[in-house]
This record gives sequence, C-alpha cells and structure tokens, in this order.
Amino acid sequence: MATPLITPPSAGEEPIADPAGLERALAGMLAFLRRRITGDYEVDELGFDADLTEHVVAPLLRPVYRNYFRVETRGLENVPDTGGALVVANHSGTLPIDALMTAMALLDHHPAHRYLRMLAADLVFSLPFLAPMARKTGNTLACQADAERLLGKGELVGVWPEGFKGVGKPFSERYKLQRFGRGGFVSAALRTGVPIIPCTIVGAEEIYPMLGNAKTVARLLGLPYFPLTPTFPWLGLLGMVPLPSKWLIEFGEPVDTSSLTPAAAEDPMLVFELTDRIRESIQHTLYGLLMQRRSVFF
Repeated sequence: MATPLITPPSAGEEPIADPAGLERALAGMLAFLRRRITGDYEVDELGFDADLTEHVVAPLLRPVYRNYFRVETRGLENVPDTGGALVVANHSGTLPIDALMTAMALLDHHPAHRYLRMLAADLVFSLPFLAPMARKTGNTLACQADAERLLGKGELVGVWPEGFKGVGKPFSERYKLQRFGRGGFVSAALRTGVPIIPCTIVGAEEIYPMLGNAKTVARLLGLPYFPLTPTFPWLGLLGMVPLPSKWLIEFGEPVDTSSLTPAAAEDPMLVFELTDRIRESIQHTLYGLLMQRRSVFF
C-alpha cells in the first residue's frame, strides 16, 4: 500500500516560521512542481494521487484541522498499522467536512500515517470540479465492488453509512444516528476478512446548524437537500464559513471478522446483527463523549 512521501507534523507541532523552515517548504514545493512536470509520480487504478494529496491538499486542510476545529483524536491504536480495515463513522454537519477531518487525523497522527480511502456518494462524482479532485484524493464510489477491491489490497477504507440522511438531518436531531442502510459495508468486510473499526465524531453537528430545508430549491438544483442555517443563505458566501466548534474523533475497539468465512456475507441475519452492533457502539460512544465535552466551542 502507499505510504506518505514525507512525515506530517506531529500533533503538538506549530507551523515552522524560521528561515530554515521556510527554505525547506520552498524546496518541497519546487520538488513537487518538478515531479508534476516530469511525470515522476504515480496514480493508482482508481485515480488516487498520493503526491497531490500529501503536498497540496493536506497542507490546505491541516490549519483547519489543527487551529480552527482543534481536533482531538483518541483510540488511534485501534487502527492497524498495515493491512486492510474498514472505518465506519457517524455522519453530520450539512457538508461532509467530517470525512475530511477523519482522513487528516489518520494521515497526521496515526503512527503509520495512513491514507483513508473514502467511499463517497454518487453525487460527488457528478459535479464538474469536485469529481476529479475526489478521485485524486482517494475517494471512490460507495459500492460493494470498489470497497472490496480496496480492502483486498490492504487499504484503510472509510464509510459513512448514514449518507445524506445523516449529513443533512436537522439540528434538532443532532447526535441521533440515522439508519445504517442494508449493511453493505459489513458484507464487504466479511468477504475480505478485515476488521471493522467504529469511529465516533463529535463537533461536526454544530458547524452548520441546519434549521430548515428548502426542498423546492433542492429539487430544482438536483440536490438531496438545501440547508437553511442561521447564516446561510442570508449572509451569502460568508454564510458558508463553518462555526469553529471543538472536535473529538474516537476510534473504537475493532470488530474482528477473520474468524468468519466469506460465505457469512450471504447471511442477512448475521449482517444485520453486526450492522446494528456497530451502530449501537457509535451511538453509545457519542453519548459518552458529549457528557465529557465542556462546551461546543472549547
């Protein structure tokens, strides 16, 4: 599997502002541009460009992760250093920023600095600019075939089973998990024999408090929902700036599937039981983290 080209900054490290640090940053950028010009970089069969992700996208997201949302991560020891694993997380926040922050947590703070290959909705790959960028940063369609291909190659795969029902739910239903679908993610894990890691995210619910949904506008634009928040669309583009909530991301105890055969994926009762167990684990952890949180923003 791919490994990061350079080691990202550690959790407590501040951005380097000394001349030597600026010189290193400039040298790194020049090296990146040279690789792009000469074609000295790799893109896998699903379009993932590790060089672009590591040297362009991650540096743009890192200040948001570290300084704006001040993300605190827990349980990273539950994510294996190598081999396939499926990270299953709750979804919220009106826009799927929680997926990006989860990927940054694993890239920057996991001992193996692992890339998270995210399973994204069809809508992502129908948008002109977003579709190619999603592919280049490791996203792929949330379908059984792509999930099993990545897991079989030993990749770390991320899935948000609530989908649009989770990310687009009203603020009044915050931190209440929606249905986890038909358990397709469990079937993929069973067929490939990889562990399933529950992931709980606190903080994303408050970045865009969704007070209403303009369904008529959503239908006209071909969107699953059109959010009405305290700032959007009333403040225009300024209303799209997320509120600076304090985030917690916790990776739970893995659910081992290696003792089951691939044929277990065809047992609907077993798939349902595992799906429900993972959902309940995330919901229980959500309540626990909310009780520990001092406030939404601190």
